Amino acid sequence: MHLFLIIALLVIVSAIYSYINARWIKLPGTIGIMTLAIAGSVVTLIIDRLNPSVAKYLTVLAKNINFSTTVLNIMLGFLLFASAFNLDTRKLKKEMRPVFILSTLGVIISTAIFGTLLYYVAQLIDIKIPYIYCLLFGALVSPTDPVAVGAIIKGSRLPASLETIISGESLFNDGIGLVLFITLLEITQSGNDNVDFAKTAILFAQEVFGGIILGGVTGFLAFRLMKSINDFQTIVLVSLALVMINSLAASALHLSIPLAVVTAGLFTGGRSINIDNKDHSHQALESFWTLIDEMLNTMLFVMIGLQMFNVPFISNYWITGFIGIVILLAARWASIMLPLTFLRRSLNVNYGSINILTWAGLRGGISIALALALPDSPYRHFILAGTYFIVIFSIIVQGLTLNRVINASYKIKS
Repeated sequence: MHLFLIIALLVIVSAIYSYINARWIKLPGTIGIMTLAIAGSVVTLIIDRLNPSVAKYLTVLAKNINFSTTVLNIMLGFLLFASAFNLDTRKLKKEMRPVFILSTLGVIISTAIFGTLLYYVAQLIDIKIPYIYCLLFGALVSPTDPVAVGAIIKGSRLPASLETIISGESLFNDGIGLVLFITLLEITQSGNDNVDFAKTAILFAQEVFGGIILGGVTGFLAFRLMKSINDFQTIVLVSLALVMINSLAASALHLSIPLAVVTAGLFTGGRSINIDNKDHSHQALESFWTLIDEMLNTMLFVMIGLQMFNVPFISNYWITGFIGIVILLAARWASIMLPLTFLRRSLNVNYGSINILTWAGLRGGISIALALALPDSPYRHFILAGTYFIVIFSIIVQGLTLNRVINASYKIKS
């Protein structure tokens, strides 16, 4: 399918779903759009079996989008930059300790607990899957998704401190999650159960610290350029170029693209460009990136719904999908509880917030993109279908009930 036709169909479908949700269903934006996209995919699959010509274009659209490449190499940079640009850096500094712990130690703990529990539960229900693949599954779904988190918490009643912790964690935990994923994937491909910790440490330093340095340098240079001019159009172009330069350079240098664009976004967003009478320029730039964020979010969640076409035999894995959801929630809860228990004095988080932090840890397109990028193996369909179930539950169920969990937690606390 021609590239322009793919883009045109995606925009048209996104506009239709967005209008239907805004006009009649009136669910929170991303939840309503993804629900419609999933429902539309189910209906299309049924129609496709009865009369393939009727559902031709939607089926071809879903099968012609390279979801992994589109999300990880194109959309993710712009979405993360938009989220980081509009994040209040002063609030982030106050909550930096819990953000750092949850985005590093929390991801490792969650991966280990998820993989271990899944391995033993799978044996109980007579599913044979190696332990290393269970850990690989855990590395896919343990990092919270910054796009899903940012989209859902906008309409929530989260206290400001918890909102900052959850947003900050989701922006920074991709580094450690990606290192875990790559390391475990290399082990599964090599067949060697021994982890090269030296190689892992070098990879971590290169990906994480290299990405942060790249984003800091380019963010500072972009800030200086924005500060020196009044022309809004040029300022917008500089910000767009900043995202693209970081994405290209990080990819070429094998650095973390998410951390590079997040650092650049925090640097340019936190360091206001409004000098003298330039207030309007910065406000307009914030509005521009908010619009980009919302538009790309809509298309991303439509694409997630369309991925049902690319998850083979999903109906065979609904039991394991449900088990994966329960285990992940337990692993997420433990990954918050354990650091909080041992580091409570240094972390400004109380026990009453654990349930909220657990339920607000959403998964989204990044997890599906990584799952789709897995090479062929006897366990690929198991992991892919399980990831899809987890993401659907996370966005629709957790997203719709987040405010109830917040209210219930504060009633218990009071």
